[in-house]
Amino acid sequence: HVRRISDGSTPGKIAFIQCVGSRDIRTGNAYCSSVCCMYAIKEAVIAREHESKIETTIFVMDLRTPGKDFDKYAQRAQDEYGVRLRRARVSEVRQEPLSPQLTLLFENEAGRLETEDFDLVVLSVGFQSGEALRGLSRTLGLPVNASGFIASETFSPVSSRVPGIYVCGPAQEPKDIPETVVQASAAAAAAGEILAPFRFSEVETKIYPEERNIAGEPPRTGVFVCHCGINIGGVVNVPDLVEYARGLPYVRYAEDNLYTCSQDTQAHIKEMISEHALNRVVVASCTPRTHEPLFQETIREAGLNRHLFEMANIRDQCSWVHMREKAAAGEKAKDLLRMAVAKATLTEPITAIPIDVTRRALVVGGGLAGLTAALAVAEQGFEVCLVEKSAHLGGLAARIEVALDGKAANAHVDQLIRRLESHEGVQIHMGSRLVAGEGVIGNFVSRLEKRRGGRTERLDIEHGGAILATGALESKPQEYLYGESARVVSLLELAERMTAPSFGERVPERLVFIQCVGSRDAEHLYCSRVCCTAAITKAIRLKQQKPQADITLLYRDVRTYGLRERYYSRARELGIRFIRYSEEARPRVKETGGGLSIEVFDSLLQTPVRLEADLLVLSSRIAPNPDNQELSQLFKVALNAERFFMEAHAKLRPIEFATEGVFVCGLAHYPKTMGESICQALAAAGKAAVVLSKQTLAVEGKIATVNAVRCRACGDCEQVCAYGAVSVDAGRGVAVVNEALCKGCGACAATCRCLAINIRGFKDEQILKMLSAV
Repeated sequence: HVRRISDGSTPGKIAFIQCVGSRDIRTGNAYCSSVCCMYAIKEAVIAREHESKIETTIFVMDLRTPGKDFDKYAQRAQDEYGVRLRRARVSEVRQEPLSPQLTLLFENEAGRLETEDFDLVVLSVGFQSGEALRGLSRTLGLPVNASGFIASETFSPVSSRVPGIYVCGPAQEPKDIPETVVQASAAAAAAGEILAPFRFSEVETKIYPEERNIAGEPPRTGVFVCHCGINIGGVVNVPDLVEYARGLPYVRYAEDNLYTCSQDTQAHIKEMISEHALNRVVVASCTPRTHEPLFQETIREAGLNRHLFEMANIRDQCSWVHMREKAAAGEKAKDLLRMAVAKATLTEPITAIPIDVTRRALVVGGGLAGLTAALAVAEQGFEVCLVEKSAHLGGLAARIEVALDGKAANAHVDQLIRRLESHEGVQIHMGSRLVAGEGVIGNFVSRLEKRRGGRTERLDIEHGGAILATGALESKPQEYLYGESARVVSLLELAERMTAPSFGERVPERLVFIQCVGSRDAEHLYCSRVCCTAAITKAIRLKQQKPQADITLLYRDVRTYGLRERYYSRARELGIRFIRYSEEARPRVKETGGGLSIEVFDSLLQTPVRLEADLLVLSSRIAPNPDNQELSQLFKVALNAERFFMEAHAKLRPIEFATEGVFVCGLAHYPKTMGESICQALAAAGKAAVVLSKQTLAVEGKIATVNAVRCRACGDCEQVCAYGAVSVDAGRGVAVVNEALCKGCGACAATCRCLAINIRGFKDEQILKMLSAV
């Protein structure tokens, strides 16, 4: 429950104050802490979910939500939960004697002082490097940057400046969970390159207890219902659900836990399995997508077969979606639990199917991410096939002279290409595209097609894993006279112009940048992440080349997250002007005899402003590669609404897909900086190496089986299978199952009208059919 600490009352109004202790030169923390805006928005939403009458206000200078789907979440918070955003810097919080309320004093966008009363104030306090980190850096001789975090380089983002020591997470700079997870995997992959010659030399094999033979035993089911803090317990009456479970057939033990996934509860489950001689276990909690393997491992450690476990998702499918209908949610939770218990009763022990692993990786895309991933896999001792559809390697990065920090970008790309071309374990297929693919983790076959002269050549490649690094495109603006006036260019086109040796002598006298062109609007509600920093760093270089140049940047929010804030500060020091515009009042551009005229409403001055420019630079949207659609079907992986590849889990599995053995990195996943693309490429290579390092893999034992006598070859099962595991053999007139692809989800069994399909590991296909119908 949301309670005020002072008196335990429920606050009616809550204020969140951003940038407390960060973006503040007085505290020595001039950088942005990256995560605070999203954290505050999420807390404001949660507060409203638990107390619908609470009013929440977030005081921001810039709304920094550049992560994948973050802008969507922020918009939903405002539209559906009434979260209010105020662009203001709070200067003081007062409390009058004997008053329970807090008064905030702040300057609004118009420059006028305002006050507003709140019942509760939340401070979004930023990250800073602690003494423990600084002490460790001294002990190991690791240099730190000006902000006290471990120093690293753009093109070696997980390498410290001491060889063999790697850095990841907020030890390097403030970052959110997805970036932290990616960087941790990248650091592991970088260490893996050094350790590759010694792989498996000191492995200790985990010893499991002998699997209990439950043949002939009647079902004895244990049910564990999770509160999940307040995620479930705040909506569903968990103790009532436990009592309901105790009355279900074959349930011999039932209890509730605050967090069933915690380490101590896992140990407790094993104790209960032994004490009550349980031979089936059901957990009613969150999603099996993330937690089923954990519980399966727990019951295996207790001596039960992994497949004697079932899970009821009473969080995602119940308490979260029905939080405002508590009584109905409770009834639905009983339905979900009853079905899971009935399904567990019918399960039988099954063994996994071992398959040999093809120790070769396929990397699709020859841009910065693809090149990095291919080299990282090859350096770990595995064969790599790199496929690039164009006649050139390097992608967008090859068109950029310098990275955000001024380091030579195209030179780094050229070095990667040379190393790959000379590596004996790498095959590069230029001018080639994927046209077909099939298989499963450890055993894929992909078909390449290449046009050579007037004929088409085809090549089948066997590989154990795949990395999708197809990059992205710079969208072409449809506004602001782009394509009509030679004085209007995109940010990438400006970057290319700046590579010319003579450009410094031809820097225009008057330049204007317009941010968020074609992005963060109703049709493309996402941030391209790099544009603010890229535009500002370009403006700084231009100002340094021609100090008298008049440079203005028109923005909606300056998103120089993390340590990139220093560029924003430097730009202001150099006299570069920043004017904020709103989505509702976009700038207007027209061509005049002497150049361009740009009109914009300055929200700070609260007046229209006219700017004259010799060159207008548009920071246009980074758009997904159109090839993503075809590749998503070939590899059976998902795309999000914008057609970027969708990861298995936004925070916990940001490199993987739900389809095992396929990984994603770089701009194919979402817009990101070069350093972030390199990190994700290394992480993808590390994940691929986990697969390729094994001689064999155990694939799912719970698979579909076909009763050929009953099958009528109608094809319904083939149409509903999301994994491409079921197909109709026209010659034999029967459906067949590819055991390596099948996940045992039961969709085909539920669809089969002739009752010809069962799922291995269940006792009675008729009962399964009835459950599927329910």
